[in-house]
Amino acid sequence: MQTPKLSLLPYKGTRDFYPRDMKLRNWFFGKIKEALARACFEEYNGPMLESLDLYIAKSGEEIANEQTYHFEDRGGRQLAGRPEMTPTVARLVAAKIGELNFPLRWFSIPNLYRYERPQRGRLREHWQVNVDIFGCDTFEADLEVISTAVSLLRALGAKDDMFKVHINNRRFFNDVIARIAGTDAEGSRRVSKVVDRKNKIPREAYVKDMTELGLDEAQIAQIDALYAMSVEEAAALCPESRGSQELLRLFGMLRECGLSECCVFDFGIIRGLDYYTGTVFEVFDEAPENNRAMFGGGRYDNLVGLFIKNANISGVGFGFGDVTLENFLTTHNLIPDIYGAEKKVLVTRFDDVPYEAYTALVEDLRAAGIASSLYLGQKKFGKQIDYAVKDNYSHVLIMGGEEYAAGKMKLKDLATREETLLTKEELLEKLYREFGEKNVKAVQKRIENTAKMN
Repeated sequence: MQTPKLSLLPYKGTRDFYPRDMKLRNWFFGKIKEALARACFEEYNGPMLESLDLYIAKSGEEIANEQTYHFEDRGGRQLAGRPEMTPTVARLVAAKIGELNFPLRWFSIPNLYRYERPQRGRLREHWQVNVDIFGCDTFEADLEVISTAVSLLRALGAKDDMFKVHINNRRFFNDVIARIAGTDAEGSRRVSKVVDRKNKIPREAYVKDMTELGLDEAQIAQIDALYAMSVEEAAALCPESRGSQELLRLFGMLRECGLSECCVFDFGIIRGLDYYTGTVFEVFDEAPENNRAMFGGGRYDNLVGLFIKNANISGVGFGFGDVTLENFLTTHNLIPDIYGAEKKVLVTRFDDVPYEAYTALVEDLRAAGIASSLYLGQKKFGKQIDYAVKDNYSHVLIMGGEEYAAGKMKLKDLATREETLLTKEELLEKLYREFGEKNVKAVQKRIENTAKMN
């Protein structure tokens, strides 16, 4: 039987990450982790596989089955590759609710799997930054999360005119819809589904869907008018609403914190998931060529209750994927030159020098915190230099038989082409000054002790 030809392409909706791709991903994830650490968020993670029941309980059986990669294991258990992190973190909080120190400030950057149609900004596998605060019932947590979202974009070099945070409140939305349309909670939920896709469907389809829910032309016009209102004007329609009061307090604090220029009230922000209960927001790219929602989040007060009845642990957070983030950074030319020469040394080889002399040299360099490697193979010297240039080494170290006999070596800077003849101690000191670590003295001491023994 003939072996079928294997594809060189990754599975549809997934990506290969070559070293160059990893440099970019590590760069912006590193910037994000630094910013979150400064804001005292702690990192967590969870398993790649969860019980399918977890996603059914959160989103319903139909959605869970449609969006997950799921299977039955050998023990007959229904499992799914995680499509999101929110149910997992709710489970983690519930599992140790009596031990945790609230409010929690947690983040994670997991890879996620969703069975959906790949398109710009949306793949079947992606990495997602998740930031959450648990155990704070007041709007201060909402403010902190929005402020953190802004600070992450700023940490990546974004200016405030490059993005806009669109903010609404689900309690306010439900209350004002109930007042305009005379609906109950379920009716407001159905209207929210239509409003959530208003800008994604033709006007005729939107009006038709609203009419089918029992709204007349005047009521639809009243709802449409909310899109042009300021937060103060909108809140005045339903002043007794808790959601109205939360919106006003939040926007008041955003002004006090200097964030009002990049934040705006938007009645159309719903966040289609039913578990959102208060503040909801989405962050939009302001560039005309990429004018879309990049990420969003909000308050979800009931998720921990999936595991513990009457847990009453509030949560507020957001998540954004690496694909949309990369699109944003590329659109605004925010990616620095991360692909140039790195601070690392290639030790070249010659046949007239013992192999162990080279390995000992590399060991000393690495022990001093200097990134280094020994050329592997039997190539001519010119080929070794070519390899160093192509692989972005900053320096090469040359120690032929003559240098070895004299106890010295040449350090060549590939950027300036400058060569310097040095002893091992001088080499370590020079490289340490340029890009080494603090333990260089300990390395030098070990070298001296070895010399005395010999």
